[in-house]
Amino acid sequence: MTIALITGASSGIGAAFARELAARKMDLILVARSQARLEQLATELQNQFGIEATVLVQDLTLPQAANHIFEAVQARNLQVDLLINNAGFGDYGGFAQRPVDRKSDMVKLNVLALTELTHCFLAPMQTRKQGAIINVASIAAFQPLPYLAVYAATKAFVLHFSEALWAENQNTGIKILALCPGPTDTNFFAESGMDQNPKMTEGSEIEDPVTVVKKTLKSLEKSHSHLVTGNLQTQLLVNASRITPRDWLTKALISVFKIP
Repeated sequence: MTIALITGASSGIGAAFARELAARKMDLILVARSQARLEQLATELQNQFGIEATVLVQDLTLPQAANHIFEAVQARNLQVDLLINNAGFGDYGGFAQRPVDRKSDMVKLNVLALTELTHCFLAPMQTRKQGAIINVASIAAFQPLPYLAVYAATKAFVLHFSEALWAENQNTGIKILALCPGPTDTNFFAESGMDQNPKMTEGSEIEDPVTVVKKTLKSLEKSHSHLVTGNLQTQLLVNASRITPRDWLTKALISVFKIP
C-alpha cells in the first residue's frame, strides 16, 4: 500500500495514524475541516519523513461531501490503498434536552459520510484486488448507552457494517477492520461534554493514541474483523451484554452515565 486517506486527521487518533503511516513511508491524503491544522501536520510529516501529504478541507456533514472527496482524489490521479474513516464525534446528555441538529450532524458524520466514503473507495479496491479500510467505531458499539444514545447507536452501525463488509470481502484481497477504542487520550471527552462527569473515566486506563494505532495496524495485518483496545475492564465491558440480560445492563449503566 502506498497512499492512505485519513478523515478527522487533524488531531487525536487520526493524527496518530498520519504520523505512524508517514513513518512507514506511506503518502497521505489528510481530510478534516481545519485547514490550518491539516497544513501544519502535512508540512511536519513531509519534512520529517519525505512523504507526500495532500490536504483536503471538507466538512463531512455536508451533502455530497464523500463524492467531493472522491472527485478531488481522482482529479489528482491518486489511488487510495488504505481508507481510514476516523472522523466522528459524540454528544453527552439526555436525548430530548440536546439540540436535534447536533444529533443529526452526528448521524451524518459517524454513519452517512463513513458509509458513502467506503462505497466510493471500496469498488476501485475490489477492481485492483487489493486495499484496506479501517472504520473507527468505539467500545460504545457493544451496548446501548443512556445519555449517549445516538452516539452508541452510530458506533453500533459502524461495527456491524464493517464486520459484514469484512465477510463479503474474504476472497477479494481487501482487508476491512472495525476499530473499537476504549478510553483514549484525545479531545473526545471535552468535545462531547463527558468531561463534566468524572465517573466517565474513573478507574479507567487512558490509552495513548499512538498505542491504539500500532495495535490497529497489527490487527489489520492479521485480517481481523474488529479490534477492541484497552485494559481488562474494557474487555469485560464489551462482553457484558453476552452474559447479562440487556434490560438489566442498560439500567445499570444509568448510574454510570447519568449527568451529575
